[in-house]
Amino acid sequence: MSLKTLLMPMITQQRFARSTLLAKRAKAEKLRLASGRPHQLHYFHQIDDPYSHLVAQALPRFLARYNIELLPHVVSPPPDSAAPERDKLVAYSRFDAALLAKHHGLNFTDPGKQPEADRVQQATHTLVGAIGMGQFAEYAALVGQWLWAWDETQIPPEQINALKPVSSQDVQNHIAQSDDLREKLGHYLGGMLYYEGEWYWGIDRLYHLEQRLQELGAQRTGVFGLLFPADDGLATAKPLDNPPEIDFFFSFRSPYSAIVASRIFELGQRTGAKVNLRFVLPMVMRGLPVPKVKREYIVYDTAREAHVRGVPFGRLNDPVGKPIERGLALIPFAEQHSKGQEFVLSFMQGVWAEGIDAGSDKGLRKIVERAGLRWEGVPVALQHEAWRERAAANREELFAAGLWGVPSFKLGNQVVWGQDRLWAVRNALCTQSV
Repeated sequence: MSLKTLLMPMITQQRFARSTLLAKRAKAEKLRLASGRPHQLHYFHQIDDPYSHLVAQALPRFLARYNIELLPHVVSPPPDSAAPERDKLVAYSRFDAALLAKHHGLNFTDPGKQPEADRVQQATHTLVGAIGMGQFAEYAALVGQWLWAWDETQIPPEQINALKPVSSQDVQNHIAQSDDLREKLGHYLGGMLYYEGEWYWGIDRLYHLEQRLQELGAQRTGVFGLLFPADDGLATAKPLDNPPEIDFFFSFRSPYSAIVASRIFELGQRTGAKVNLRFVLPMVMRGLPVPKVKREYIVYDTAREAHVRGVPFGRLNDPVGKPIERGLALIPFAEQHSKGQEFVLSFMQGVWAEGIDAGSDKGLRKIVERAGLRWEGVPVALQHEAWRERAAANREELFAAGLWGVPSFKLGNQVVWGQDRLWAVRNALCTQSV
């Protein structure tokens, strides 16, 4: 056992503990009060990002609920290092934003392509001008609605003409400063909200921010509940007649996969849908390194989501390399004994919540045996290499479906990406069952 393998579980258990997050929040609030600073929310808006357009629609309602000052910034798209499959990311973002909009009663329909460059440029100038006049929240959704309109001949709304024009140099300076600030604060995406040391992505994570502000007493009189509460759809999932099978694409190194596995299996049990295990190698083992800032945000975000979903998480022992290969080699073995889901859950919990070293025989044996499997068959199963072809085939199918990341779900011709999209999986099950 290496020193890193020995120390990582202890370090991460403290680092990603709920108590640590709450202590950081308390310290941030103490510093804010000491400085006399009001509640301030930085928002980083990417003009041609549909998720940013959804946030823009939610901002007026959000600002009406809380005593908070908005500091908006227009930013560039994420760098290539954080978006290894940019074309797929862009196309899927539009599809997913349309799902979100319909789910939450917002306005976005996928036009099937990105806005033209000249329209993006005009929208950028308009919103930078709105920021200069202190009217970003009033104009952002209006500009986005025009930008994403199906009819590209539609002229900008009259209200936009009332804004003071800004020069191209002013726009460039604003974006450069905004990009620098976003990087300094520790992120890379658009549609991001930053409040006192913590990041919140789009309307999907707005509920975390609302809960924090309500705990601080920052809500206005008469404000109750949340704008977009977390909902897996599990509570309302019922048995279905002939539901489609669910292809569950996951990686043993994906923390989001780790916290959704038990829930997708539960959804399958509740509805009667078969869940197929479609494992893939993690990006880093396919030659696609993930930037440090992205890795860190993902794990912190996973810890928050795991707490809300009631899933154990935080005592980590990174399974990259040999531990993952050993785990994947045993999935076919577990499936032969009708214990595929049990083994996946045991492995995920072991490396992401208990700090088990799956690269050691001692650690792997614990994972195997509590899944209901006998260790005697493991040494032979570990020698089999057929899992590599299966992982490669799964990756190719994922790419063919227009996705590249995990966890993802495929039901017939419909694909869904993300641990926070089980409500969309449930909806697809209902519409496709006969």
